[in-house]
Amino acid sequence: MKINLAVIFGGRSVEHEVSVISAVQAMASMDKEKYNIIPVYMTKKSEFWTGEKLMDINSFKDIPALLKECTECVFVRSEGKVQLIRQKIKKFGSNLISDVDIAFPIVHGTNVEDGALQGYLQTLDLPYVGCDVLASAVGMDKFVMKILLKDAGFPVLDCCRFSSFDLDKIDDMVAQVESKFGYPVIVKPINLGSSVGISKGKDRDSLIKSIEEAFEFADRILIEPCVTNLKEINCSVLGDSESAEASVCEEPVQASDDDILSYEQKYVGGGKGGSKGMATLKRKIPADITPEQDEFIRKTAVDAFRYLGCNGVTRIDFMIDMDSDKVYINEINTIPGSLAFYLWEPKGVKYKELLERMIQLAMKRHRQSAKINYTFDTNILSMGGSFGSKGSKR
Repeated sequence: MKINLAVIFGGRSVEHEVSVISAVQAMASMDKEKYNIIPVYMTKKSEFWTGEKLMDINSFKDIPALLKECTECVFVRSEGKVQLIRQKIKKFGSNLISDVDIAFPIVHGTNVEDGALQGYLQTLDLPYVGCDVLASAVGMDKFVMKILLKDAGFPVLDCCRFSSFDLDKIDDMVAQVESKFGYPVIVKPINLGSSVGISKGKDRDSLIKSIEEAFEFADRILIEPCVTNLKEINCSVLGDSESAEASVCEEPVQASDDDILSYEQKYVGGGKGGSKGMATLKRKIPADITPEQDEFIRKTAVDAFRYLGCNGVTRIDFMIDMDSDKVYINEINTIPGSLAFYLWEPKGVKYKELLERMIQLAMKRHRQSAKINYTFDTNILSMGGSFGSKGSKR
């Protein structure tokens, strides 16, 4: 009997379209003999839809027309199992679309990759692929990630954190950055990826512009010193807290003289490969680094992955300061674009195998979780109203 696997993608995120690309890629490579693949698309209004046409990337050229051929749905837990049922209940006939054995979230960005969706799935007690609630939340919040990694001795750049409530004191924000770092600096929304809202502040005027732009995408931002002579290196990690391994390292290649890789450079690729997600980005694999740097980055990636309690596949992005040869962790992507499959193929791990290992890791975590006692037998409710309307908690 096949395993019912719900692939969840889309969502209310600026990385919505990237999620669609990553998910369609993955569904095309999954083992159809072992899994009954159920595509579950989340619109930008957080509605759930399912249907066979959601597995075809060309269908997304006209989403309103696509949804007319799909069924709006919702997950429910009943009688010890999770089911996908019709959102609009029929008076006659079955409203069950399918039982669901496991979920595979392939989502990017806020409201979906940050632990929100993972918490929903965990509340349903549905096994799901990837990082758990805490690791997802930490991975999405660049500031929290930095604090945790720095405290554990991992190499990260210092930064300043600001809230949108500080915007009325933008001169004070700028003065703090100038005093702490000088110029140039990098300004980032604290919880976004795909280069959205990221820019460089080269002087006071451009810094103010960068701050205002970043706040258009998030209510919190961070500002860190810019590594001017920079080499970017990415490394994927597969496993869980018990055991993990690193992929080969890659070096993204700028398509122009831009300081920061843009959204278009990462995902559009400027040509026919636009539907291939991160696979379209120009890169050197393996990265053009020394054996010592390669060993350090791969070991550090695995150590950080395990320290943060990650699961499945992540991609950890590093920066090398070519002037000092210092290596810094830039950020961790808990659900990387294209699931970083292109970093595993050089190691002999085909995409189909990578997906299978991720699913097995999710099942392992769920089995381990089932051994933990989450209930405590008590007769406290049998005492009825003896506690009064205020209850007993003090």
